[in-house]
Amino acid sequence: MSALARARLRSFTIHAVLFAVLALWMVPQAYMLSIGLRTPAQAFDPVLFAWPVTFDNFVTVIRDNPLAGIFLNSLIVTVATVAIVVAAASLVAFACAVLRLKGSLVLYTTLLTTLMVPLASLVLPLAILLQRFGWVNTYWGLIFPYAALGVPFAMVVLKAFMEDSPAELFEAARVDGCSPWQTYWHVALPLVRPALVFVAIWQFIVTWNEFFLALIVLTKAEMKTLTIVPMQYSGLYMANPGALFAVLTLIALPLILLYVAVQRAFVRGLLAGAVKG
Repeated sequence: MSALARARLRSFTIHAVLFAVLALWMVPQAYMLSIGLRTPAQAFDPVLFAWPVTFDNFVTVIRDNPLAGIFLNSLIVTVATVAIVVAAASLVAFACAVLRLKGSLVLYTTLLTTLMVPLASLVLPLAILLQRFGWVNTYWGLIFPYAALGVPFAMVVLKAFMEDSPAELFEAARVDGCSPWQTYWHVALPLVRPALVFVAIWQFIVTWNEFFLALIVLTKAEMKTLTIVPMQYSGLYMANPGALFAVLTLIALPLILLYVAVQRAFVRGLLAGAVKG
């Protein structure tokens, strides 16, 4: 067998394995969509796809809920949280990895310990604080806690990228007379662009899917986010499984579209970060 034939066989094998893994990973998503398109009598049939399909469950969800306002609530909370996390985490990472400011290591270690604290143990203190601040049933009541919980992880990722970046570039910026802010904006951020994209996508997914804190903070119907909607279709006996899985499909759809839209930017960021010279 020639070298070209071996290379093609190896490429075909790798792609076949990857497609098999992808098909296995997509089974739960396909089953979720399938149940959302079934009639109540077919809801628990042990098949991956049932025929005929119906869009009555999606119509029920759209009719029962002001989805436009709910989507807007989730989008406002998520986008604001992502912006705060990326900005704050990149500044802290820059101070620790590049500037090495006095006390930055203590700050980094303190923030790092918060990763070991489970969210369930923070719900009661957060609820009391938010009530005293008057942030219950407000966007800030979710944005600030989500951002505070997301900054430590993002800071670890960005700090590692900045420490791996060539120190000569930061030194050259100082020699050229750049201020710390100019070095941060024009040197550090372009170097860690792939990490910024990863942090933004990760925080978007985590914030969009968060349920526990949103359930505690948001009690008014006009303020609720998308992840609270499925509660009205689930109960002790799962009263309407078709509508429940239709809502779950609507929740997952923006994340799928986000991945499709950002995938090219993520690859371009990786390639841009790999080019030297």
